[in-house]
Amino acid sequence: MSHPQPSVPAAAWWRTAAIYQIYVRSFADGNGDGVGDLAGLRRHLPYLRDLGVDALWLTPWYVSPMADAGYDVADYRDIDPVFGTLAEAERLIADVHAHGLRLLIDLVPNHCSARHPWFTEALAGGPARERFWFRTGRGRDGELPPNDWRSYFGGPAWTRVADGQWYLHLFAPEQPDLNWEHPAVRREFEDILRFWLDRGVDGFRVDVAHGLVKKAGLPDVGQDPDPADLPYQDCAGVHEIYRSWRRVADSYPGERVFVGEVWLPTPAQYARYLRPGELHSAFNFEFLCGAWEPGPVRDVITATLATHESVGAPPTWVLSNHDTIRHVTRYGRAETAFDMGDKRHGAPSDLELGVRRARAAALLTLALPGGVYVYQGDELGLAEVEDLPEELLQDPTWERSSHTDRGRDGCRVPLPWSGEEPPFGFSPPGAARAPWLPQPPTWKGLTAAAQAADPRSMLSLYRSALALRRDLLAGLPAGLTWLDTEPGVVAFAREGGFACFVNFAGAPVPLPGHVLLASTPVEDGLLAPDGCAWVRLNPR
Repeated sequence: MSHPQPSVPAAAWWRTAAIYQIYVRSFADGNGDGVGDLAGLRRHLPYLRDLGVDALWLTPWYVSPMADAGYDVADYRDIDPVFGTLAEAERLIADVHAHGLRLLIDLVPNHCSARHPWFTEALAGGPARERFWFRTGRGRDGELPPNDWRSYFGGPAWTRVADGQWYLHLFAPEQPDLNWEHPAVRREFEDILRFWLDRGVDGFRVDVAHGLVKKAGLPDVGQDPDPADLPYQDCAGVHEIYRSWRRVADSYPGERVFVGEVWLPTPAQYARYLRPGELHSAFNFEFLCGAWEPGPVRDVITATLATHESVGAPPTWVLSNHDTIRHVTRYGRAETAFDMGDKRHGAPSDLELGVRRARAAALLTLALPGGVYVYQGDELGLAEVEDLPEELLQDPTWERSSHTDRGRDGCRVPLPWSGEEPPFGFSPPGAARAPWLPQPPTWKGLTAAAQAADPRSMLSLYRSALALRRDLLAGLPAGLTWLDTEPGVVAFAREGGFACFVNFAGAPVPLPGHVLLASTPVEDGLLAPDGCAWVRLNPR
């Protein structure tokens, strides 16, 4: 089956696209059970169209026990009942295209669910065991894990089963790693790609794209490992997988794409995933994690452009996602740099400062060449919800870390759409259940309805910036030119006289030219501290 593709030109649409990330269970609840679903999403497609994005990326919607919010997939070809049905998914794809948007879906190839039929067979001792990493343990009676690998969620990366063997899971025990050396695994995922491409999806975000392949022999990491040479990531065989996937995608019309979640320590490693014939693009985590300071900001932009130019790929820019502390909160702290190892608690955040910087960061990000990602709620200026009751935390990181890391729930709280009190329009009137995570009462001023009527709101800023970006910037060449400015100011120009100025200094600075858009009021031609402005430079 097929669906008509959107009317936007197909040629390399992804090189400059603004893509909106939807964390499905927290976007909009259509049936009143407290969990976001496809019915809720379909009702809000006009909002996303009017926001001005080009495409949507959905976190996993597949059948899952939800041990890790859907990243433990039991059936890659069907929709979990909590979200809807396969027929609803097909209608959603058609509706997305009818609104002039494109749709990317999450693909989780490094691991599946412990309830996947393959793993059920593997536990029973069947031939599917070879499709996972089962090994005999060490020690006199095999009572020790086969190696010293640790789970990303805390604790050992191995769990012992009834017959005494151990299986590998780099995430939760409910997420056994697949053995990509087995040809059945490779065939299965190519078939999964075709299943969804046949239904009209425009591409895939590839979870843990640097994983999949493991080093032969599964050697120990050791006490002082080289981050650029870990045995469970960035192994050479992963690139052939993406080359084979690219051949599948390229056989379909409309430029279907792959976006990689690639966390690696060196630019050279990262760039290899973006070579011609492999992934189309990958998330730029260096930018997301960087400090809000002029030197680091300019350095990471320069390095990002150089890395991508080396392989002819477009850069991407992102400030937040479903795995990271919302940037309003990060930017409100004295130390704005972020590391994925950071725990979900720490110094208090000055939210007024965080919002001011987040507005500036939004304009900076949207002015840069390449693609950009907007995590749901960024356009509303939502902050991390840091005071969720411990008994409501659901991220497996909380338990796996022995209650030392609160996990990612704080950035996954359901969106506020309208009204004066929770659930703020997230669920329909008279809903049987409250939202799966509680919303702060203070969000009543941040609902989409409240902000839509306020020209000074974060939502209005995003709408204006995305519209200008499409009209002025999408067709420009990928480069930029750094401008000489006063100390503490970062500024660059793109073709057509467009320039972006960010004031990191402690005092207002003068702006040249005509102001097109600014994150803060510009008075007497002066840009306030922690402000960003787009200007049309005066011709010389």
